[in-house]
Amino acid sequence: METTLAIRSRKSVRKFLKKPVSRQLLEDVLDIARWAPSGGNCQPWRVAVVTGKNKEEITSNILAAKDRGIEESPDLDYYPSSWINPYRERRFQCGVALYNAMGIKRGDTEARRQAWLQNYRFFDAPAGLFFFIPKALGTGFLIDMGIFIQTVALAAMDKGLATCIQASLAGYPGLIREQLGITDDFNLVCGMSIGYEDPEARVNNFRTERANLEEFVSWHD
Repeated sequence: METTLAIRSRKSVRKFLKKPVSRQLLEDVLDIARWAPSGGNCQPWRVAVVTGKNKEEITSNILAAKDRGIEESPDLDYYPSSWINPYRERRFQCGVALYNAMGIKRGDTEARRQAWLQNYRFFDAPAGLFFFIPKALGTGFLIDMGIFIQTVALAAMDKGLATCIQASLAGYPGLIREQLGITDDFNLVCGMSIGYEDPEARVNNFRTERANLEEFVSWHD
């Protein structure tokens, strides 16, 4: 796929076909992504691929934790404790547009809750990825992780797959590490659902807007 087209057409898919993705195809995606740049070529990423029963157990364990009222405790503070504009307004508008795309009214709290829980079901995707980074490394290496994760998403597109990058899957890192046999030396950065897009799903027609260059670029000649 042509690079500019891939960057502009990549989107977060929230409904997947229940169609298996071969291990070879997932390996091909990760084999491309391993060429992502990193400071000093340290390549700080570690990826855990989950499918089948392992993925189903992760879903069950997260939903059970939520049912018991266990608070999320991510390794990394992805969202701020208090929001400022324009980020608060952008996030709000994104949420409004997303629920509208799903046909969920603002006051329908139960429908919104059920829609959110689909995050932990990997949106019915046949596979999920968990991205870890060594705790011993500095926060600057999170830049490399972001580059790597974006490269995974673009490589997946090139192979005909769709993705959704999810901070939500990092809410219970201890649970994930224990099930996957990952040591406490690693922080869980985020998860990713990966599979084949369901083209009939309304939610997959949802697209976010982007700020104009004037809003975030300054020129210093």
